[in-house]
Amino acid sequence: MDAASHVSQGFLRSVLESDGANVSVAEPVLQCVQIKPLGNAQGGPERYRVVFSDMQNFVQTMLATQANHVVHEGKLVVNSIVRLKQYNANVVKGKQILIILDLEVIEELGQPERLGKPVALEPKTEDAGKPTAVSAGGFYGAKQDTKQESHSQGLPSRTNRAMDASMHVHPIESLSPYGNKWTIKARVTSKSDIKTWHNKNGEGKLFSVNLLDESGEIKATGFNDQCDMFYDTFMEGSVYYISSPCRVQLAKKQFSNLNNDYELTFENNTRVEKAESQSDVPQVRFNFTNIGNLQSVEKDAVIDTIGILRETGEVSEIIAKTTQKPYSKRELTLVDNTNFSVRLTIWGTAASTFEVPLESVIAFKGVKVSDFGGRSLSLLSSGTININPDVDEAHVLKGWYDAQGRNDQFTSHANAGGALGELSGKQDSIKTVQAVKEENLGIGEKPDYFTIKATVIYLRHENPAYPACPTPECSRKKVFADDEGGWRCEKCGKTHPKPEYRYVLSINVSDFTGQIYLSCFDESARLIMGMGADQLMEMKENGTDKDAWQAATGQFLTFRCRAKQDNYQDQQRVRYQVFSASPIDYQTESARLMNLIKLYD
Repeated sequence: MDAASHVSQGFLRSVLESDGANVSVAEPVLQCVQIKPLGNAQGGPERYRVVFSDMQNFVQTMLATQANHVVHEGKLVVNSIVRLKQYNANVVKGKQILIILDLEVIEELGQPERLGKPVALEPKTEDAGKPTAVSAGGFYGAKQDTKQESHSQGLPSRTNRAMDASMHVHPIESLSPYGNKWTIKARVTSKSDIKTWHNKNGEGKLFSVNLLDESGEIKATGFNDQCDMFYDTFMEGSVYYISSPCRVQLAKKQFSNLNNDYELTFENNTRVEKAESQSDVPQVRFNFTNIGNLQSVEKDAVIDTIGILRETGEVSEIIAKTTQKPYSKRELTLVDNTNFSVRLTIWGTAASTFEVPLESVIAFKGVKVSDFGGRSLSLLSSGTININPDVDEAHVLKGWYDAQGRNDQFTSHANAGGALGELSGKQDSIKTVQAVKEENLGIGEKPDYFTIKATVIYLRHENPAYPACPTPECSRKKVFADDEGGWRCEKCGKTHPKPEYRYVLSINVSDFTGQIYLSCFDESARLIMGMGADQLMEMKENGTDKDAWQAATGQFLTFRCRAKQDNYQDQQRVRYQVFSASPIDYQTESARLMNLIKLYD
């Protein structure tokens, strides 16, 4: 085929010198004449600069990260012929440049030698710094309104309908510190609470939103006055126009989980207006890692994942070491069609208000991977929870679970991690009771973590639970009986007709090397006893608890534990606390033993 006859000659001058108004080619065909990888910020995505020719002119372009796959797959090479499906045209610092959002390599046209005698396209000086936006799909292709923009902040505009039709919209992917005037149209996928800080330089407050369009995501933060100005304007799920002046700066990766090298900071004259049209911006963008692949993910990596909600733990409370403020937490168990399960922790308001039915499909965006006890996940403050999302992965999971997954057995990443830990010599590994004692776990300044597989041989019947406040915000606080038959909580100041009992169960377990006492709190004790503490205490009061204790004795379980030294009656001792207990996963255990046997081959 004659490749030259397919090239859209004159296209580059047309798109870059007419503000995109006179572009007649919907999906132009160009030739790639150079590909150059660019240095990227640490941990950031790869970037590529590509030079395209229309046989008359050539220009530098930047490949958007979502289009990198054509380079990685070896499809886009020098001299190949491509069709641009979506792009953004800009003049930055006097240089004509295109941001390529989507393209298709026309493989049947081959890779002919450079076509024509193209020359560099010289930028028009009057256009310097004036960006235009064009899309083959029409999303970015509106003509720019030449009237002076108003600078009202934080209020929906009466002219939004006209703006939807005429405003020049730039993709998030094209934003950089070098652009002057721009407007993006983006959906708020996440909105933080207002946070305050106090230090030697003063005090202040801030909030942030994550913004999404077809090209990518970016974080935007408002400080102090801008926090007051914009906090109530933004609503999660809604779409807004955001216009400069708004500072574009390098992203602080320690505070953001988004795949963008830049972030925004609102300024006094930043313009924010709710869009009339809400449907042409994607709801959310995921890059899922399935549960079965978590062992191959680096510790502290931030990922998205999706699964079926198999178990929901109770709300508990921890005290932050740095601020000494209490935080709610809740542990969830997710499974997917890789037949693996994982423990995922959610925090704060998300934990205390979580009321999702079991067996729902949940997509999490922005979870951190931990190697505590194998692999576990923790939802970041900037992360989001999406219940039964309308994405292909959710429909596949739901169909699998209804057809067979409900009755499947799942391999826990906690158990798998223990086996891997033993082979690699990590401290948090499967131990025998004798090894726990001989290695003096828990004697040092920091706690030690380990897993044992043992049989319950004794449970202490005395005081197995305590009366706790039924209010979710202080569910671990002990309540006291008053003279009028009520139960008083000193933390929330409320009196309740009855408490909610929580376990503080002491058990003795044994393996083939010895015995050890373990302390079990509510979640692990529920699994061991097979019932809640309220039910056991009622049976104990009625004298019918004997069978419950007998049924709990003799179970062979996996215990994930922490060893830590504390003081008791002026004597130092090591306390072994159970974090989780689970039935033996015989498939995983068999694989672990086989791996150990191979070490002796």
